Amino acid sequence: MDAGSMNTSSSLKAQSRFPLQQQFLPRTNSKENLDRFIPNRSAMDMDYARFMLTEGRKGKENPAVSSPSREAYRKQLADSLNMNRTRILAFKNKPPAPVELMPQDHSHHHHQPKTAKPRRHIPQTSERTLDAPDLVDDFYLNLLDWGSSNVLAIALGSTVYLWDASDGSTSELVTVDDEDGPVTSVNWAPDGRHIAIGLNNSHVQLWDSASNRQLRTLKGGHRSRVGSMAWNNHILTTGGMDGQIINNDVRIRSHIVETYRGHTQEVCGLKWSASGQQLASGGNDNLIHIWDRSTALSNSATQWLHRLEDHTSAVKALAWCPFQGNLLASGGGGGDKSIKFWNTHTGACLNSIDTGSQVCSLLWNKNERELLSSHGFTQNQLTVWKYPSMVKMAELTGHTSRVLYMAQSPDGCTVATAAGDETLRFWNVFGVPEIAAKAAAKANPEPFSHLNRIR
Repeated sequence: MDAGSMNTSSSLKAQSRFPLQQQFLPRTNSKENLDRFIPNRSAMDMDYARFMLTEGRKGKENPAVSSPSREAYRKQLADSLNMNRTRILAFKNKPPAPVELMPQDHSHHHHQPKTAKPRRHIPQTSERTLDAPDLVDDFYLNLLDWGSSNVLAIALGSTVYLWDASDGSTSELVTVDDEDGPVTSVNWAPDGRHIAIGLNNSHVQLWDSASNRQLRTLKGGHRSRVGSMAWNNHILTTGGMDGQIINNDVRIRSHIVETYRGHTQEVCGLKWSASGQQLASGGNDNLIHIWDRSTALSNSATQWLHRLEDHTSAVKALAWCPFQGNLLASGGGGGDKSIKFWNTHTGACLNSIDTGSQVCSLLWNKNERELLSSHGFTQNQLTVWKYPSMVKMAELTGHTSRVLYMAQSPDGCTVATAAGDETLRFWNVFGVPEIAAKAAAKANPEPFSHLNRIR
């Protein structure tokens, strides 16, 4: 079980590991890499040297004494004996070129392109830390989301707050009644304007953030709190503590269009693939289910496509790979501590990495082959992994309690994290890609600089 509070005072210094790519030229033969020349008789042409000291000198210094026929004979003899040289002590083997002047091997040069990227610097500390009082410390909830309109939503107790990252403004969207709350999940619709709010009383509210107006309430589907949600165009998928997964068509009055039954305990993770064809769900029963939208049957219990049983603790962290449509990453809770990768077409587990601590959330880098994970006890760290080698690129610390929630900015550069220590932190963990550089330059680099507390 991963529910409840877990407080720790340990906060370790951030560590990073950058594999060196410095190249060293090999020294293949000690005799070929000397810093001075030492005469070697076995390498000298003694006959040629004697000729140059005796007969060869006469011809060059007394050209008038020689007859034309004698000069022609001497020239022909020198050519045939390879004597047209000027050095007396000559090495048979060509001396090695200095290391600095070593000729380039074109085949080797091809494998070391001149466009190689410099290693990206990953800041070890958060850019901004904000106070987030009353943030619920519950592993199974999803209380943070960053919409496509660059507005971040966070639920603190029974209130949902909105931050507009483009101008730094903040506003309170809604405070629900005590008998309905607290808020147990928030999720932006793809348009970045409408937002779904899951409640402890099993209801889901839909709000228009532009007009600050509630549009409708979805009820009658779940029997207990709604801790996870995911949008797929006009379909809002909700997961509850009752183990049910419901597809709601928000355009119609009878909104329940499909029900997925496979989990026996609370559904704490829901993610649709980019194509909208496959849904991944994770639960407190340690299971992952892959559901196929094309095989769903209206108003009936839909059979899963794959049932993945390798995790040994609750599965909340789920992330679809942005560059490979059938690749899913999942993270296990405190009794599992692993990140696993799945081929959702076949259901095969491709790899499993023991992280050493509870995996609370996962995010892919949208611009590079990297994965970010957030963790609980003991370090409460963020870890940047290089995929597929799963080498740690950096470990970022700062939170003093488990990092339960993560959300990624629309440009993919910044990650917001919220933890049980009631702080909200912003990390420039994925850098600024070239395609987003101009847009990022126009934006406020510290959008919440004038805020110091969320109220």
